[in-house]
Amino acid sequence: MAAPVLHIGNKNYSSWSMRPWLALRWGGIPFQEHVIPLGGEGYGRSEIKEVRAVSPSGRVPALHVGDAVIHESIAICEWAAEQTPSLWPADPIARAQARAAAAEMHAGFTAIRRDMGCNVRRRLDREPDWPEDTRKDLARLFELWGGLRARFGNAGGFLFGQRTVADAMFAPVCTRLRTYAVTAPETAQAYCATIFADPVFKEWEQAAEAEPWTVEQTESLYR
Repeated sequence: MAAPVLHIGNKNYSSWSMRPWLALRWGGIPFQEHVIPLGGEGYGRSEIKEVRAVSPSGRVPALHVGDAVIHESIAICEWAAEQTPSLWPADPIARAQARAAAAEMHAGFTAIRRDMGCNVRRRLDREPDWPEDTRKDLARLFELWGGLRARFGNAGGFLFGQRTVADAMFAPVCTRLRTYAVTAPETAQAYCATIFADPVFKEWEQAAEAEPWTVEQTESLYR
């Protein structure tokens, strides 16, 4: 069987694409990468023709494994962990906590996602004045990261001491905190520094910085 193909969006903007890409790379799973520049006709309505051709949901990422299509980030990460079990912690309680954290990121933190559009290469000079629900999301985020690293992190800088799916799910959030100059506690800063120092993350970051494409609706957030 040919190597799976991961269809992703612009690396500078597509946080959901970053998550399974990291998981697959961290798991040492060979795959081909196909970047689809987002924007233009159909953008924001899941109707981009090139995306619809590879994803039944009209969204990326989508992983093609043989004749099967896996079209949700967290499902692709789960598939990766089935190939490489070390992408989840070995201890059953730690593994359950890691899955809970990944699911919370997948379904929650809606205010952060609303107000902090992903833009890996952009840096604001000062932190915006966030609405109350965004501040609550940030407080919960810092509480979650601090608690997991204190209980499971041991000597490692990741949430569970090693790179897991949970870290893949939260890596784009670290870039958002950096982009928007968010004031964060030392534990959160240390966690983000661990993500930023990871060589696989650095590959994604460098590619994002080199991309020629822009998404006008996203860039308008910074004007």
